[in-house]
Amino acid sequence: MRTKYDFRYLSNKIFEADFIKEPFKHVYIENFFSEEHFDEILNSQEICAPDASNDKELIDGLIQKGFKPIEFPGCTTDLDKYIDWHENGKKSSHHSACGGFGVALRLYKFSSDLFNELNAFLNSNKFNKVIAKKFLIKFNECTIDNGIQKYLDGYEISPHPDIRKKAATFMVNINPNSKSEKMDHHTHYLKLKKKYAYIKEFWSGNPNIDRAWLPWDWAETVKQQTKNNSIVLFSPSNNTFHGVKASYNHLKTQRTQLYGNLWFKKNPATKQMEWEQLDLNNTSNNSSTSKAIISQKNLVKKQSIGKRNI
Repeated sequence: MRTKYDFRYLSNKIFEADFIKEPFKHVYIENFFSEEHFDEILNSQEICAPDASNDKELIDGLIQKGFKPIEFPGCTTDLDKYIDWHENGKKSSHHSACGGFGVALRLYKFSSDLFNELNAFLNSNKFNKVIAKKFLIKFNECTIDNGIQKYLDGYEISPHPDIRKKAATFMVNINPNSKSEKMDHHTHYLKLKKKYAYIKEFWSGNPNIDRAWLPWDWAETVKQQTKNNSIVLFSPSNNTFHGVKASYNHLKTQRTQLYGNLWFKKNPATKQMEWEQLDLNNTSNNSSTSKAIISQKNLVKKQSIGKRNI
């Protein structure tokens, strides 16, 4: 099929990019789109903010543009519940490690050739095979889930490395507001504080147990992805900690991204443990689970001492 836009250069940029090691192995590219393409993206009617004086008008305006609320971590699809929460003090959350929640909306109706073709490109096998090859993932063992998304104020996912079913992920900032880089809605890339480093070792020694969201004060931010037209890609592991805590005026503009994942068809995790069960610094945590973590922690220490003595 003949297309108006040629996005193949994006695949080349990803494949040719060097890996960055801190705070974990990832790819980071600035000026991902050409200047011509990015200017057209920012000026498109699909992602420009609708005129709105309150949350309901905003959400209705985004729906009219072709966005729909989706099931997404750190978010709700119950729009009445969100509006009530957002307009009446933000007094609850969806997760014990977080202080809030938001709404994620994905674009499903494309009024421009640009976004119609860009969405098709992001969901193509050719593009996603490049990501799989970059991270040494077997593409035939994965499914694709990519799209154009907006996230409203309150959206929050505390530090987490991603669940084991996720094979690879990417995020491209396409925020339409010129002041977006100074707003407080960007992804944090983090590392665990020293006294919680045992959690990585526990997950490493127990590949059947899924990874959990952790409290913000268990980790420290190394950097944030604030640059517009930047992309971050990584393959989740036991130390790929990242998180978001959006606090901004979404009536004027919305956090907007190209977002996508490769998912393993088979889930390697069979058990789930939440952060409360992983907290060895809580002296009242005497569960069998915490004892297992302590045993794993002590084993790692012995192995480390043995290596130093060799």
